[in-house]
Amino acid sequence: MTTLVTNTGKSGSELHERDIEATTLANGVRVISEKMAHVRSVSMGVWITTGSRRERIEETGISHFIEHMVFKGTKHRSAEDIARSVDSIGGGLDAFTAKEMVSYQTKVLDEHMPLAFDVLSDLVLNPLFREEDIEKEKGVILEELKMEVDNPEYLLSDIFSSNFWKDHQLGRPILGTKDTVKKFRREMIHEYYGRIYQPSNILITAAGNLAHERLVELAGEKFAGLPAAGALSEDAAPVAHSRLVFRNKSSLEQLHLYLGVPCDPLPHQDRFVWYALNTLLGGGMSSRLFQNVREKRGLAYAVFSELSMYRDTGCLAVYAGTSLESARKVVELILEEFRSLKSEEVPADELRRAKDHLKGSFMLGLESTSSRMGNLARQEMYYKKFFSLDEMLASIEAVTAADIRRLAEEFFVAKNITLAMLGNLGEFRMKREELAC
Repeated sequence: MTTLVTNTGKSGSELHERDIEATTLANGVRVISEKMAHVRSVSMGVWITTGSRRERIEETGISHFIEHMVFKGTKHRSAEDIARSVDSIGGGLDAFTAKEMVSYQTKVLDEHMPLAFDVLSDLVLNPLFREEDIEKEKGVILEELKMEVDNPEYLLSDIFSSNFWKDHQLGRPILGTKDTVKKFRREMIHEYYGRIYQPSNILITAAGNLAHERLVELAGEKFAGLPAAGALSEDAAPVAHSRLVFRNKSSLEQLHLYLGVPCDPLPHQDRFVWYALNTLLGGGMSSRLFQNVREKRGLAYAVFSELSMYRDTGCLAVYAGTSLESARKVVELILEEFRSLKSEEVPADELRRAKDHLKGSFMLGLESTSSRMGNLARQEMYYKKFFSLDEMLASIEAVTAADIRRLAEEFFVAKNITLAMLGNLGEFRMKREELAC
């Protein structure tokens, strides 16, 4: 199946056309490309379209562990060969693990596309998982865990997530835990790899100066031999919990806090309203929280809001680092902004600035081949549809002040709030009734 996605129905939209083609191999591997004829680079990614949320509790961290292990050697390349193969042609090779995806990606000059794809596919299809490499990598991951636990923002984020999505995979750390990582064995890794790295769960995307037919040819040579398997069953949707969590860490000078509420999932029709609301609330230097908490009152150096949106759930959370003496006031100021967004419609000039900020972020974020390649993957995974740049800009422009107020009224409710605090707290605590908004 091949589809071509363009935006030719609008006058003057030629600059915003997206030349996207999609093909599905017979075994279920999806191949999607976007031609950008004005560049000389190609970015390619192989995506495993489930991430750490597919792990069983005893497997916590195994997706991330496998992402590391594939670089330790394949049937055709040593670890040094892998590093040299793309480095020697001036390209880049990278990978990451998230809650709902694992990505292996490369960016090279267009003339090196076949070699780069060969390396990328080799990583995904032919890892060795040698016992000695597994034991070495355990040590690396355990050191990474120590490093992250020493980072109060990471530690607090982990505490917040594990309570907000209590008893669900989304609440577990992507890196795993000391106990789970220590117990990883070769048989366990092979079983998980065989279960998850299957055609229906593999997506290949590319953007740049390339021909879609050539990408499909390369994908067919490497991936068509994988035996077809049924789609993975859906895992249970998480339930958001509202909890108050206070964790003492006497070595910290600052008190760190996260205050969050549920929001709509990523595929929801209101996602652009959420983007605008988040931008207004704490998405930049001109946001309400930055101006009121940092600039006007000097109560925090870092204060911001962020969206964590998944296929079936979401969370909007505010972070701040402040002193113990100012913590209660900072929470009050956050709740003041919640109340304001519920009780009054955002002024037109403020909404205009937020929309222009979002438009700039979207457009600038899609200027490179690597960002377009990632955008293709996320649109396929979450929407099963490819949006033109004009459609995305129009969706931002369609957001109204009434839309923002509607979401604030629905979601900014005291009983929905999770508050997590980390620091040298002593006896400091806050009660649910103090979170009225």
